[in-house]
Amino acid sequence: MQPIIIVLIILVVLVFIALIKTIQVIPQASAAIVERFGRYTRTLNAGLNIVVPFIDSIRNRIDLREQVVPFPPQPVITQDNLVVNIDTVIYYQVTDARAATYEVASYIQAIEQLTVTTLRNIIGGMDLERTLTSREEINAALRGVLDEATGKWGIRVNRVELKAIEPPTSIQDSMEKQMRADRDKRAAILQAEGTRQSAILTAEGEKQSAILRAEGEAKASALRAEGEAQAIRTVFESIHAGDPDQKLLSYQYLQMLPKIAEGDANKLWIVPSEIGDALKGLSGAFGNLGNGAPGFDTSKERREQPPVD
Repeated sequence: MQPIIIVLIILVVLVFIALIKTIQVIPQASAAIVERFGRYTRTLNAGLNIVVPFIDSIRNRIDLREQVVPFPPQPVITQDNLVVNIDTVIYYQVTDARAATYEVASYIQAIEQLTVTTLRNIIGGMDLERTLTSREEINAALRGVLDEATGKWGIRVNRVELKAIEPPTSIQDSMEKQMRADRDKRAAILQAEGTRQSAILTAEGEKQSAILRAEGEAKASALRAEGEAQAIRTVFESIHAGDPDQKLLSYQYLQMLPKIAEGDANKLWIVPSEIGDALKGLSGAFGNLGNGAPGFDTSKERREQPPVD
């Protein structure tokens, strides 16, 4: 009985193992390569799959999701013979599991080496300045070459990015000094422009102030002249309305003479011709008073003489 029990146990174990090998569950976004006696048979897709145990074998399980692979810095020589270290990142996706398994031994290593050689060819035709400012151009050129070469491997390169471009230390120091000099230059230019603009605005303000001041003074002078003219007009009309005689006018002329002579700058002043007529009128008036004009008695002796009997 014991040998029979042992045989039964072995059969159960073999059946269990056969069932395990027969049922293959493939996760989503994955694929599996099935070989029969070492020859490719089919590709298992996501889900529950049945294979022949002990005859069919799973060669490789491949992730069909997009993968990100960073590559270490690679020394690259530019056109002007400067060595720069460039870090790259590749975004790729397996589109054909069979080609990725049988067309290339290790597609990751193949992509890395192809990226390095292509990058050296591209950077070798650029100088340092263009290399530092042409990331998009380098990315597009790398992606085009990699996508064309990896298509037969069942790989699609979606994106290629340059993480860093590091020039030599001496070049970095020179670039920093140049950038600092450019910043100082721009700061000096901006300061000079500010000073110039400030001076222009100040001059414009002074000009406008002078113009406004001159306009104000002109308006004030015009108003004063108009007031004086109005005053003269009013006085003239009043004088003509009062119809003054020659004696009054002569007296007014004499009153104005001291005012005309006032001031240290008046070394020479002109007497109008009407002054002579006025003086004649005054002298005539005073002469009449001295000769005993009617209503006046200027002789003291005549006033003191006693009346005649």
